[in-house]
Amino acid sequence: MADQPVPQASSRNGETIVGPSSAPDDVLRVEHIAKRFGPVTALRDVNLHLRKGEVLGLLGDNGAGKSTLIKIISGFQKQDAGQMFLHDQPYEPRTVDDARAKGIDTVYQDLALIDELSVYHNLFLRRERVHRPLPLLANREMKREARAALDEIGINIPRIDVAVARLSGGQRQAIAVARTVNSNADVILLDEPLAAMGVKEGAQILDLIARLKAEGRVSIIVILHNYVQVFEACDRVSMIQDGVIALDKPTAETSVDELTELVVNEYRRAREATQREQAAQGQASDA
Repeated sequence: MADQPVPQASSRNGETIVGPSSAPDDVLRVEHIAKRFGPVTALRDVNLHLRKGEVLGLLGDNGAGKSTLIKIISGFQKQDAGQMFLHDQPYEPRTVDDARAKGIDTVYQDLALIDELSVYHNLFLRRERVHRPLPLLANREMKREARAALDEIGINIPRIDVAVARLSGGQRQAIAVARTVNSNADVILLDEPLAAMGVKEGAQILDLIARLKAEGRVSIIVILHNYVQVFEACDRVSMIQDGVIALDKPTAETSVDELTELVVNEYRRAREATQREQAAQGQASDA
């Protein structure tokens, strides 16, 4: 009989929070991850898992730690505590390049593009095609593959030999997405891929995510803020609140109302905490 998922628990405000359960077909597992930046706790006790071929929506308010978690998984930052597993093997990426070599590639919020370089050179940044035995750039090959990659995601960029500084925000975002999808990664991390895009461009990226999901070749973690897009693109959602996973459910088992209520309750708790602090400070000053 197959192994049954094992719930992972943590606590928040005195309550026990049952986090995501591991499963036999997990590609990636994140267990008890914590990260601090000086006095600020970004992640307190995060447990998360990703199944083969799954699209997981990572939700949370601004500053909840979503991007921090993505940066830890991608090798850009190191956690203070906790461990990760990739294909059931310990996963400790030393750098972004190391994570990429292990099969995890990322589109960051800042896109990691070089404005002065052309579209096709950015698509092959740090993974350039070169001639052998002389290490000269294979520009013709990169142009051909870049055009095919952009056509695949349906974004219209007429010229791929121009500097990316001359492109719109949506076009720049599309380049970063195309570069990651073209990397043959097992796991793709998308940190707000639709942030700079218009409705039409965003729909094309959502269509691309749907095609990748249908193929079942890659597993995806995507940060989104639009709940309609979450339910359109994702198989499952995990929401970070107060440094832990406060909700983990298949999208078919939750709703916009439930997600909204969680956020509203978090705001209410934060407001009440602020009011208590202000009252305590006022009493101290009167004493």
